[in-house]
Amino acid sequence: MSINLAMDFSVNRENNTITVKKAFDATLRLVWKAYTDPEILDQWWAPKPWKAKTKSMDFRTGGHWLYAMVGPEGEEHWAIANYTLVEDLKRFIAEDAFSDSDGNINKEMPQSNWESNFSSIEGGTLVTFDISYPDLAALEATIAMGFREGLTSAAEGLDEYFASLKK
Repeated sequence: MSINLAMDFSVNRENNTITVKKAFDATLRLVWKAYTDPEILDQWWAPKPWKAKTKSMDFRTGGHWLYAMVGPEGEEHWAIANYTLVEDLKRFIAEDAFSDSDGNINKEMPQSNWESNFSSIEGGTLVTFDISYPDLAALEATIAMGFREGLTSAAEGLDEYFASLKK
């Protein structure tokens, strides 16, 4: 039986949230590693033709991931995820923000809280993101920046990564 790899993306403007569900044709352990190992993250997290570049990652409760999205002309847009909870192979929660290359948060840009849940399903793994914003303006700004398209492209990159492991 094959699983549906299409991404489900829904916006709730009343609650200032986005929920994303995406199934992957890979084991829970492999999907978890793809989201928590910076060497793998850098291969797929950015939407093409952009690339992700990790400066530092300490994947644990109280840790962080500081990375840049690097454009085709070499431009860099930095972000930081501060992990407030990590439950191995189950979920992690992170405060996500745009930042500078030292991890100083850019308060002028939208910030969000991500709860990322991982579960085994028949034929693969389901990842669910529940992303909350402090207000509607931050949610709308994120959507206007092409968040859905960027996340869709990145997820397709992860599908390609898993397919390459089967060759």
